[in-house]
Amino acid sequence: MECVSILVALTEINKVMKLNKSIIVVTGGASGIGKALVRQFSSEGATVIIADLNLKSAVELAKEVGGLGVFCDVRVEQSIIDLVKGVTDKFNKIDIFCSNAGVIFEELGDATSTRNADWQSSWEVNVMAHVFAARACLPFMVSRRKGYFLQIISAAGLLSQIGNSAYSTSKHAALGFAESLSITHGDDGVRVSVVCPQYVLTPMLGHFDSQAKRELGDIMSPEDVAKIIISGVLKEEFLILPHPEVKKYFLNKATNYSKWLEGMKKLRQKVLKLSGDLDIKSIIKSL
Repeated sequence: MECVSILVALTEINKVMKLNKSIIVVTGGASGIGKALVRQFSSEGATVIIADLNLKSAVELAKEVGGLGVFCDVRVEQSIIDLVKGVTDKFNKIDIFCSNAGVIFEELGDATSTRNADWQSSWEVNVMAHVFAARACLPFMVSRRKGYFLQIISAAGLLSQIGNSAYSTSKHAALGFAESLSITHGDDGVRVSVVCPQYVLTPMLGHFDSQAKRELGDIMSPEDVAKIIISGVLKEEFLILPHPEVKKYFLNKATNYSKWLEGMKKLRQKVLKLSGDLDIKSIIKSL
């Protein structure tokens, strides 16, 4: 029994040490969940490449954590190809590619009211950026029989985002691609994790200061989410749920789809009655 305990303990230590000396790329890494992940990965001993449209912020964060800040527009495949080539040329590998960049746009009215340009951007950033990253990284990862894709998606990919069909649709698609990536390349030594949080206090949603936190109540911080993500990655979990209630909602949806849809309709009506709009802040306050 003592030998078994020692082996278990050593296994746990090995898991904790996985991130040490790893080379990790984080897109959209200069703010929000990405920024929190960069700091958390760095604290675990990893070298982090912060890829962001905001080069200045990426470089500043890189100086803080001893990483590398670079420009990347995830909407453009060549930009991701250049990113992957630059990192592999410098470090000879990418252990984890974290596709964190995401966008959300206002829905102006009914489910079809989002502008075509915003639909296109939602598709490019929330879906194709994951595809581009995988396409660029897979040859290296498969040849090494080792690699990890960490994809920050959303609970909207499992459930739905009231008042934003473009966001919900693109996040469902991103989850579908992640499943295919795992199914197809799991036997090649490639691991995949998807993160599906609910609302998080980030600039993306316009809620990121202490006043907003007081207004919205018990809403999770990017730092708390990052810690949960790291724990899930160390366990190589496919589905990482920072908000445990999402699992319950997802099971409810799978068990009785019609009842779940009726519940979502009622929630939408409740938000409109209380606030007169479907702004995310209004939705959070109504939950």
